[in-house]
Amino acid sequence: MIEFILYVSDQQKSMEFYSILLNKTPALHVPGMTEFLLAEHCKLGLMPENGIYKILSGSTPHPKSGSGIPRCELYLYVENMEEALANAAKAGAIEINPLQDRDWGDRVAYFADLDGHIIAFANSPLRQVEKDTAAALGPS
Repeated sequence: MIEFILYVSDQQKSMEFYSILLNKTPALHVPGMTEFLLAEHCKLGLMPENGIYKILSGSTPHPKSGSGIPRCELYLYVENMEEALANAAKAGAIEINPLQDRDWGDRVAYFADLDGHIIAFANSPLRQVEKDTAAALGPS
């Protein structure tokens, strides 16, 4: 299992934001940690800044000192771009860069969450061709 954990200023507000954005209910939501299952072996965690600071205290700056500064990017391939963009608007995500074809071959839109973490919704014509080809070939 792989888990990516974002440090957030308000766990409850971030849980609500990501529930709408991902159109998912958290797999875990307890004081100090919220988790969303993104794929079979991949989770997104939300941990309060003050909670992680207590664990790392004295070894690193407090995460709130970097709040609003992009510190990571959550790059999500989506099947339905219209639905993903509608969920971003409904959640209150801040558009950073609109949906457009990128020079690496993906079509991507960039947003920021409540803490300034960057979220990219992407789809790829190449990935779709690979999926279509695999489906046409059937099981090997």
